[in-house]
Order: sequence, then structure tokens, then C-alpha cells
Amino acid sequence: EFTGRVCPALCEKACLNGLDQEPVTIKENELYTIETAYTNNWMTPYVPSVRSDKKVAIIGSGPAGLALAHDLNRRGHSVTVFEKEDRIGGLLMYGIPNMKLEKKVIQRRLEILSEEGIIFKTNMNVGKDITKKELEKEYDAIVFATGSKKARDLNVKNRDCTGIYFAVDYLTKATKHLLDNTEEISAKYKHVVIVGGGDTGNDCVGTSIRQGCASVVQIEMMPKAPDERLQSNPWPEWPKICKTDYGQEEAIAVFGSDPRIYQTTVKEFVKDKNGNLCKVVLVKLESKKDEKTGRMMMAEVAGSEYTVNAELVLIAAGFLGSEDYVTKAFGVEVNERTNVKTAPGEYKTNVPNIFTAGDMHRGQSLVVWAIREGREAAQQIDLDLMGYTNLSVQ
Repeated sequence: EFTGRVCPALCEKACLNGLDQEPVTIKENELYTIETAYTNNWMTPYVPSVRSDKKVAIIGSGPAGLALAHDLNRRGHSVTVFEKEDRIGGLLMYGIPNMKLEKKVIQRRLEILSEEGIIFKTNMNVGKDITKKELEKEYDAIVFATGSKKARDLNVKNRDCTGIYFAVDYLTKATKHLLDNTEEISAKYKHVVIVGGGDTGNDCVGTSIRQGCASVVQIEMMPKAPDERLQSNPWPEWPKICKTDYGQEEAIAVFGSDPRIYQTTVKEFVKDKNGNLCKVVLVKLESKKDEKTGRMMMAEVAGSEYTVNAELVLIAAGFLGSEDYVTKAFGVEVNERTNVKTAPGEYKTNVPNIFTAGDMHRGQSLVVWAIREGREAAQQIDLDLMGYTNLSVQ
């Protein structure tokens, strides 16, 4: 029910039929199958008939955490999931807009998982509200699946002015407003600039249009991808082509043009006398070889600066890794990308009985990879706890 909605369908891009025609519609087939199962009440709780004496704490309730909980609970272990937000689901709940993934889809699955015996605890910020010592006293294994939430920032003049937000904070408040009528970061009547050309940036485009923005611009550092595959990018490789997603399609329908501007970045923010954002200075970029490293890089084009009106800027420039207050509190090692460090193909950290999975382990990635990592980690944890495992990731 999740991959059938929000996965970019890597499998379809590698489907054999895609070599000379349209691939099999695997994503739509998945969605039809699971929705048929729910419609016919085939989706019922599976409560293990035998329980082990092992207890597992899972920190984070995104797709990796939920996959872990699902498999370990069905194996018979007692599983508790800790979530620092007020609702379970991680980025499924607050990082993906409602129009892309309705929250009732998450809730119906959570009801089944709860009936199967999984305990969910919200508003629990592990590392602050509960300590390593407390968890280790009660649980045989601890698994971190808190994602890659350290947002990449912009180091430009006047970054401190009012009206600049990280995309994940903006999208979180937008969803909470829909669910609880809480205060949102509104784009209504505002000129909006979105920094980042990926899926999150696209979600910000769609959300700002729904909020009634005056205009929206989405800037991307890299050149526009080709509209069709190049010979250097053959099947079954991921097709590196320009994709116009729902947010951009809606912007074209509302404003008459594609909101994306390529090979461009922010040079400076301009604020008014009250410290509020009023304009953004943009600059064009070109590909150049770095004289020191010899690597190609995007460099500013001299004299190409220009200014656009903006009362709201949303930074959707990706993530840099895990939040360090968590890793430091539990003493787990991180790599140069600040992802939790493990041996290749492993999910064990340097600390005994502590594991990791998902974006916190592999870095910012896709829902389908988070689920896969959760299942593989569950298998390794089960083996570690029991000395053998009958869990399968297939």
C-alpha cells in the first residue's frame, strides 16, 4: 500500500518488456492487489501462536521501522516502537503530502500491526526523553531507524531572515494543519522559491499551489535532463530523463509555465527593514573543472545574477545524514557521511546489541529501500537473538 503509491518503481524501469515497449505495470498491479485485499477484508491481524522471551526496541516508525516491527513481531519477539512525533509513520506521515499518500492508508495498517501485538509509543524522543541505560535494561536489542533528517542548509547572505524554512518542516506543518487544524507555514498570496529539484521539492510545489501562492519557482543546480534516453544510458539502467511530476504539472496548469529553472542557485537573500524576506538574488551556474581536484563542478557564471520577488523560501536540497544527538547519546560510530557505520552488508553497530536500518544506515533514499533494509535487519537481529533465523527477505 506504500510502494504502490509513492515508489518510483525501479522494478518497472528494469522490466524486460521496457527494452522495446512499455514495461509491465508492476506498481499499479501491487496497488490493485493490496486494495483488493483490504476491500474484501482479507487483511486481518496475524498474532504469533508462540512468543520468544526476547524484547526489541525500534527507534523510528518510518518504513524501515515498520518493516522491522512487522517481521520481528511475526517471528514471536515482543516489539516496541518509539516515535518522537505525535503520530506513527515517520516521513510516510509527515514527509509526504496527503494528496500523494492519504494518512488513512497508514492508519489502517497501524491498526493491524497494533492488533498483532506491536506496542507503539509516540512523543518519545529517544536520546532525550529516554536514555541508553534505560533501554538496555529492558530490551535485548535496540534498533535505530530514525532516518537521515539533518537537512542540507544554504550558506548565503541574510540566511537568518524570516520566511526561510526547510522543506520537511514546511510539509510536516502542512500535514498537521490538515489533521489537527494547527498553525501552518502558509504560502497563500506569497511568491515562493523552492530550492531543490527532487521529489521533496516537487511536493513543496504542489503544496504551495494548494495553499494559494501567488507564484512558485523551483530552482535546480544541475542542467535539465534529456527528454528521452541517451545511448549512453541504455536499458536496464535507471532512465536519466526529465520527469514532470504532479507538482510541476499543476504549476503549468495554474500559472502557464514549468516552475523549474535549471543551472541556478541562490546568491543572496534580501530582507526588508523588519527582517522579513522580500527578494532572492539568483545566479546561473555552469560546469567547470576544479583546478585543485580535477573534478567537474558547478560554478557561478560571472555577471549572471538576477532578482526575483519572494516572501517564502523552502529549502529542499536533501539531507546530510543522521541527527548527531542520537548517535552521540548511544555511542554509535558514524561514517564520513554521518550515516551510522556498520560492516558492509551488516546492520550491527559498534555497540553490542544495537542495530540500524533505513536512511539512518544508507543515507537519504527511497521507501522501497527502507522497507528492504528493515526486513534484512530483522533477519540479522533474529539470528543474533536466537542463534538461527527462519525469517526471509524474499
